[in-house]
Parts: sequence; C-alpha cells; structure tokens
Amino acid sequence: MSVTVVLGTQWGDEGKGKLVDILAADIDICARCAGGNNAGHTIVVPIGPDNVKTTFAFHLLPSGLVHPKCTGIIGSGVVIHVPSFFAELDALEAQGLDCTGRLFISDRAHLVFDFHQIVDGLKEVELGGSSIGTTKKGIGPAYSSKASRSGLRVHHLFDHDTFAEKFRKIVEGRFKRYGHFEYDTEGEIIRYKVLAERLRPYVVDSVVYIHNALSEGKKLLVEGANALMLDIDFGTYPYVTSSSTAIGGVCTGLGIPPKLIGTTIGVMKAYTTRVGGGPFPSEQLNEIGTHFQEVGQEYGTTTGRRRRCGWLDLVVVKYSSFINGYDCLNLTKLDVLDDLAEIKVAVKYVVDGKELAGFPANLELLHKVEVAYVTLPGWKKSIAQVTAFADLPENCKKYISFIEEFLNVPVQWIGVGPGRENMVKKEVKLLN
Repeated sequence: MSVTVVLGTQWGDEGKGKLVDILAADIDICARCAGGNNAGHTIVVPIGPDNVKTTFAFHLLPSGLVHPKCTGIIGSGVVIHVPSFFAELDALEAQGLDCTGRLFISDRAHLVFDFHQIVDGLKEVELGGSSIGTTKKGIGPAYSSKASRSGLRVHHLFDHDTFAEKFRKIVEGRFKRYGHFEYDTEGEIIRYKVLAERLRPYVVDSVVYIHNALSEGKKLLVEGANALMLDIDFGTYPYVTSSSTAIGGVCTGLGIPPKLIGTTIGVMKAYTTRVGGGPFPSEQLNEIGTHFQEVGQEYGTTTGRRRRCGWLDLVVVKYSSFINGYDCLNLTKLDVLDDLAEIKVAVKYVVDGKELAGFPANLELLHKVEVAYVTLPGWKKSIAQVTAFADLPENCKKYISFIEEFLNVPVQWIGVGPGRENMVKKEVKLLN
C-alpha cells in the first residue's frame, strides 16, 4: 500500500511532527487532512552545509516540506486562514526552506476569516466558567459555517463578485448573532481580492492530484493533526476540536478510500498531556506534573500555553487503538522519564467498585472514576544518546514491553530526545 498515516493517540502534542519528518525522507507527498492552524508541529533538523540545528514550527503547512523532494498537500478537510498560510510560508522560507512548486491547497478546502476568530473568542466568553479553551484561531466557527452550508471555500475566491456577495451575507449573519463587533467587511473583501491572486498558483483539485500521484506509484504520507481524544465524535466532547481527527477523517479529508491505507502509526507520549479545559483522569497536579512540564518543555507550539500533565493513560490509548486500528506505535519523549525512581501507568477506570468497559462518553461519569495504576521501576539513567533498542536500560525495555502487551500493538519507534537523530527504531513484524 502506498499510503501511510500518522495519527495522535492522546490529546495531541505527542510529537507527530518528528516521525513525519523521518518518514518523509522516503515519501513523495505529505498531506494534511483535517484541522487548521490550531495544530502545531515542531521539528528540529540540521540545515545547510554546516548542518546547523534549526527549529521549524509548522501550524497549517505539512511538516514533510522540510525535505526538498517532498510535496505538501493541504486537503479538502482542512480549514485555511489565508493570511496565516502566507505568514507561515514566509517564515519557513526566511529560515531557508524553499517550497516553490511543491506546496498545494485543495480548491474544496473551507476558509477561515478574521471574523471567525473574533466569534471564536466571543463564544468562549459566552461559555464562561465552562470554557473549552480553544486556540481562538476561528477553527470551530469555520467548521460550523461548513456544517451549516454557509461557508466559503478556496474556489470561491476566484469569482470576486460572487465571493463579495456571499461574504457580506455571512458577516451580517454573525452581527445578528453576536452584536455588531468591530469589523471592516469591505476592507476584507478588497484584501482577499489581492490574496486570491497570490494564492492562485497553490490551488489544485487535490482529489485528482492525489489519485494521479498514487496511480503513478508515488508514496503518500498523511500527517494527522490534533489526536483521537480531540475528535469531534470520539473525543471528550465538548472539550474537543471541530474536525474528524481519527482515521475516518483521513478518508473524508483527502478523498481516498480505506483500501489504499497501508500502515497506520499511532504516536503516543510516554506520559499524558492536554491543553485547555476538559477531563484528564491521570493528571498530576503535583511535583510529577511539574517534572513533566519542565523536563518535557510542555508548552504549546501554536499557543505557548503550559500543558497539563499526568501519567501515561493506557485506557485512553486502548480506546484510541480500537478506533484507529494502529499497526504500530511511536513512543515519544521517553527520556523525560529518565530521572524517575518509579513510573505509574493508568490501566483501568473504576466507578463504585466496578471497572468500566471502556472510555466513557458521559463526562459526569468520567469525573467519578478512580484510576487504577500499575507501578513500574524507573531506570534512573539518561537514554538520550541511545541509538539501538538493545542498548536501552532493562527497566526501560520493560516499560515498553508493558505498553505493547497491554495494547497488543508493537512499539516500532522510540523517541529519546528532541532531534531527528534521537529516534530509536525497533524491529517489529507488521501485517501490512
């Protein structure tokens, strides 16, 4: 199969970007299928003849672009804020990344406008104490427009008169709903006439583009955004994002059938983090949580917000694996556990003395759970320089084996540091 998919198994920020970067070295096309510039992948790679370690921050663009032979596709399921698209592109190119002729956007992708971002903030104010903690990038309101069939898509930009008419109606609708907030509607229409011409060379029929490439034997890597527990259907609703972050979103967001997907890789952090509001059963509001935050540098790529941290929750990852059907796993940031004498792993949720069969939909029930942990010995040794699985400390191997046996999914990739070179590959047998 010529399609490989990389998805987040937890609440995002698992480190998907680094694996995508490694895999993209042997890939023709790297595609985004869902979400918008609310996602964020940080990649540290050597650049130039002197191999200077450079940190690239991706938000909307596929991170496989760090490889000069890899083409980036932003699929139909993504929502695009055009000014942010160009700001990100300009920033990457200023760092020496030339994307000329190898970055394309689906003409079916929906657009995020500044008024969506304003509305995003107003909706959070309305929610008050039950705020979801969105990134205020306008993603939710843009997907709401899409679902209510009032959104504007990329192709609309190239019929200016029709675009202007539709745009005015949408903004008027928001004024009626939220009051007359400060917004220059006519100024935006003029702005987008200019932006449309700059965007034109990047726009393609992505369905035709992708299927032509696959028929030519080219390899496609799908870079998932966010993670399963933020999925609009299967995540901790309503504390989720507004798109399908699961395997189904790959098919609907790119227009490819399931039978073309070969390997699905789940990326999981060696502990658990999440950003914003919502339930987090294994969260540690103590020195362990602080250790993960500080040692793991747990600050959002897109928002800069400090992430909430806790022990690895295998109830979450097993539920995630049920839905996404991972062929193998990438265990990231394992080195953050180096200094711990013992490590806890969440293995079941108990309510009123009874174990729950899975991860519950009802958040009220979730708030009542008692988390049952297994305690494993730490290894108290740095693994940052390890390059082979055999050289990992025995207790480190046992931690990995425990995860594999619990989930019945092999760990193929192990992150032991932030750089591209800090990834240990373990030999595993895959069915595909």
